[in-house]
Amino acid sequence: MTQRVPPPNDPVAIAQGLIRCPSVTPAEGGALDLLEALLRDLGFLCHRLPFAEDGGAAVDNLYARLGTGRPNFCYAGHTDVVPVGDRAAWSVDPFAGEIVDDWLIGRGAADMKGAIAAFVAAVAGFHGRRGPDFGGSISLLITGDEEGDAVNGTRKVLGWLAERGETLDACLVGEPTSDERLADMVKIGRRGSLNGALTVTGVQGHTAYPQLADNPLHHLVRMLDAVASEPLDRGSEHFPPSTLQITNVEVGNTASNVIPAQARAAFNVRFNDLHSSDDVETWLRARFDRGIAPAGAARYELAVRVSGESFLCPPGPLSEAIAAAVESVLGRRPAFGTGGGTSDARFIKDHCPVAELGLLNATMHKVDERVGLEDLRDLSTVYGAILDRYFAA
Repeated sequence: MTQRVPPPNDPVAIAQGLIRCPSVTPAEGGALDLLEALLRDLGFLCHRLPFAEDGGAAVDNLYARLGTGRPNFCYAGHTDVVPVGDRAAWSVDPFAGEIVDDWLIGRGAADMKGAIAAFVAAVAGFHGRRGPDFGGSISLLITGDEEGDAVNGTRKVLGWLAERGETLDACLVGEPTSDERLADMVKIGRRGSLNGALTVTGVQGHTAYPQLADNPLHHLVRMLDAVASEPLDRGSEHFPPSTLQITNVEVGNTASNVIPAQARAAFNVRFNDLHSSDDVETWLRARFDRGIAPAGAARYELAVRVSGESFLCPPGPLSEAIAAAVESVLGRRPAFGTGGGTSDARFIKDHCPVAELGLLNATMHKVDERVGLEDLRDLSTVYGAILDRYFAA
């Protein structure tokens, strides 16, 4: 049954409504339907944009715009959520949107249905203060696959906008960036992410006759040590040092007297703005070449998958408007950072300046994901102050 559309100026009610939509990636779950109804009532022109290409799951997306002039201030986010995991471990129904002791609990409360609700309420307040002639446009780009493979979501919508000749002038992404208290961190960039799959093939044999075999594990250990013991860099002005983490080593050998024929490892590299993914792969291969004994029969294969390049949007008008808004509402200035995982900002940065600000990240993807009601209302006030400052400028 379709739920009642909540009041457009109540971020708590909107967040509850969105949480009640079971939009586990790539399911839409009614979340975009609810947003579209809210935004149409506020005067937005809405476009539903389903894409099902490039081998990815079919995904529904929403682009909505209020106004036709420039600048076009875009808010980007996602209504898809990760699975709930062990439902019995939750203290409440993860899709009921229940409030317990001033906490709104549910899957997506922090990541990031709560922030979307805060922005919609902020736009309702801003529109009420400024009316339709505020000197530009406000748009929302909401996808349904940020938590998935990100093939048929934000990237496709950005391509659709480019084909229409529609320009974004600035973008605020509502990912949960706050670490210890609301709005203590604004993300102005993200590290790149490269996943590697390393396979070493040797010669199988008896452990008592190693001279007749070539143990791939011995090569693999040296190769992994060559990349794990030597850092890529010491960090840059806005980024911490790049990191490499080994995530799996697999042999599948159940016999203690058999030298295996093959050994595999997986790892992830989070790299800063000193490198491109091509640079990282070159660095890896050079060290793997050193680690494998050239006189032996072993050989290796390396497969890489890049989920995003590192990027930085240096502090400027957008980040300054965000920081000033936070300071005016909460009485403290946020830090600018680049840590954490990837987000859809990695696609948006090719189109316009982008920064990220959202709720506390402590419970995202966890059992009993939650957001404080006060934080939800304060974030909506901050978002409204950002709009005031951006369009005043």
